[in-house]
Amino acid sequence: MAAPILEVNADHPQPRHVQRAVEILERGGVIAYPTDTYYGLGCDLGSKKAIERLYQLKARDRKKPLSFLCPDLSDVAKYAHVSNFAYRTMKSLTPGAFTFILKATRLVPETMMTKQKQVGIRVPDSELARALASALGRPIVTTSATDDEGEPLIDAKDIKESLGHGLDLILDGGVKLMEPSTVVSLEHDTLEVLREGKGKLD
Repeated sequence: MAAPILEVNADHPQPRHVQRAVEILERGGVIAYPTDTYYGLGCDLGSKKAIERLYQLKARDRKKPLSFLCPDLSDVAKYAHVSNFAYRTMKSLTPGAFTFILKATRLVPETMMTKQKQVGIRVPDSELARALASALGRPIVTTSATDDEGEPLIDAKDIKESLGHGLDLILDGGVKLMEPSTVVSLEHDTLEVLREGKGKLD
């Protein structure tokens, strides 16, 4: 059974749609939703079962950790060691199209860390994505919605066709012609760009 599609206003998300998606996430469900970069596939960081489903759906190597998103900066320090330098840098770049690489705290599940105990965290410039994480009360594990070839899926209907069998809900925010987030390491109090993307550094 393919996932239902729910049309959502990504800039001013309808509270009832957010609530429906959050109820699914709380039950260990996996959803697709628009972000400030690609369409994302997401689940609750607190659900091992859902994280496993996400890896299977993406046919992703378990050695490649997924990143997760927080509703605001105040949540990041629970899941990563944030120095004054890292905090100031993130404050100037969030919300935005950046993924920050930091040392993980013990609250982060093993599956979500690199061998070096690092984690990728986002505070996206997306009202909908932040509303979902805020209402859930925990970060949302996130990865881009792609087809078998790894090409980004930019339309909810294409997501349903390619991935609907493994999803519980698709939030349709219209066609998203986007690019990936910029990945930035903030370890050792330096800023190192690991991947150029949508987020621009001044």
